[in-house]
Amino acid sequence: MCYLAYLVMNRIKKLKKIRLHREGTGTLVVCAIVLVILNTFFFYLFPSHIPFYIILGVSILLYSLMLNFFRCPIRFFEGDTEKVVVAPADGKVVVIQEVNEDEYLHERRLMISIFMSPLNVHANWYPVDGEVKLVEHQDGRFRKAYLPKASTENERSAVLIETPEGANILVRQIAGAMARRIVTYANQGDTCYIDEHLGFIKFGSRVDVYLPMDSEICVKMGQKTTGNQTIIAKLK
Repeated sequence: MCYLAYLVMNRIKKLKKIRLHREGTGTLVVCAIVLVILNTFFFYLFPSHIPFYIILGVSILLYSLMLNFFRCPIRFFEGDTEKVVVAPADGKVVVIQEVNEDEYLHERRLMISIFMSPLNVHANWYPVDGEVKLVEHQDGRFRKAYLPKASTENERSAVLIETPEGANILVRQIAGAMARRIVTYANQGDTCYIDEHLGFIKFGSRVDVYLPMDSEICVKMGQKTTGNQTIIAKLK
């Protein structure tokens, strides 16, 4: 009984640290109204109510998935943030490689890409402390986010951050096959910190981080990341 009570209390504590992201408020309200009207209609349409219970069950499942998608855990990075790069998103590391970043930095870089499935938290965090030097949104395609060309061909937002030590870190929010909206809160000239939200991407996507070549990579291919918690690299 004591162990069961501990598990229940631990679960309650975790739930207290989860809230819904403001980007989902409008969508959730509209969907709730539509589902209530739809289920009320089917309740009176079918006297046996069996089809109604089926539709009700499907409606609850779909709405639960939406609530899960728009959840936004309250997280704080515990530790020294100096020269530390944290994961900007929940997901899985799908790319660790050297690339030529010719759009903004015009130099060789280490790129770490984190793919977010529809089941992941889709809030994005700043990966480093620093000052926002550039914010730019570009329209593009909606290819599958895990494909290599997604970084340069998909709709995306770029945020360039200069750390207190003078290192330039580029973060790209990339839309995926299901994603149709990228939200970026960063503004040029802002002072940003780890623990703060950089933005939000709706329905499946990816975030790329471009690091200096001498950075120490702290993650592996296929590793799962937790936004604002997992250290993905350390700057020299």
